[in-house]
Amino acid sequence: MTLAAWFIAFLLDSLLGDPPHWPHPVRWIGNLISALQRIIRQVCRTETALKWGGAWLWWGVVSMTWLMSWGLLWLMTHINPWLGWLAQVWMIYTLLAGRCLRDAALQVFHALQHGSLTQSREKLSWIVGRDTSQLEKPQITRAVVETVAENSVDGVIAPLFFLMLGGAPLAMAYKAVNTLDSMVGYKTPKYRAIGYVSARMDDLANWLPARLSWLLLSAAAGLLRADYRQALRIGWRDRYQHSSPNCAWSEATVAGALGVRLGGPNDYFGERVEKPWIGDERREIAVSDIPRSIHLMLVASLLALLLFALIRLLLIGI
Repeated sequence: MTLAAWFIAFLLDSLLGDPPHWPHPVRWIGNLISALQRIIRQVCRTETALKWGGAWLWWGVVSMTWLMSWGLLWLMTHINPWLGWLAQVWMIYTLLAGRCLRDAALQVFHALQHGSLTQSREKLSWIVGRDTSQLEKPQITRAVVETVAENSVDGVIAPLFFLMLGGAPLAMAYKAVNTLDSMVGYKTPKYRAIGYVSARMDDLANWLPARLSWLLLSAAAGLLRADYRQALRIGWRDRYQHSSPNCAWSEATVAGALGVRLGGPNDYFGERVEKPWIGDERREIAVSDIPRSIHLMLVASLLALLLFALIRLLLIGI
């Protein structure tokens, strides 16, 4: 029954994505982070105090998320086992972001094909943190491919990995870790202290899933008749060509599979950030590389589901 819940939740995400008006735990986690952050900033006035406050923020949000998830499943199961199973399906479904990532990338893709450059920049700004106002078509395309590659880890592969390790409550706790990083884990003056622990813990949580993405995306490249040899080679060679210890694993693998170059300098929050290039530019990046990267992400996600379900079956038998 547990594995059936995984596959049904994965199918629901593939078909429905994240309808904007449906209840979603990640939005509740985000509200909790915002509320606790305001309290901590009122109490903690120095850089050191904000670091300690950020540690308590991380611990409070992650532990509360795990406890509430576990408690909900326990309560529903004791009312009726089928209610518990349905709650598990719903929880896992909300954790997965493959369809949302696909839809967001395709919006930019369609704007590049049929709309204006202004529309493309606007739609891109919804999914990236960089300044998009001056980007040209190749830069926009590169940003979308990078986003798909990077978010294949924290949007699908990592939640499934933690689902395998500790069920839906641990996967939900991982989502809290990831949401904390996306909200406060920046190096800007405003967030550097309060987000320090959140950023480091997100790096730790994604350490193994990011490295598994190298193998999963390379396998996906082989199944899709892309260059899996280059995916493996570039993924390994350029795995540290990023300020994050994890992001380059998936980005470099996708760059190798497609034969394009990713990365490079970008503007964030009004500041120029010099980032190394990832991959070999065997050809110029094309708009059609966006759906190619989406296909790689979707197949790698399915492979992750099958792999982790098999491991769970072999180790636990359910």
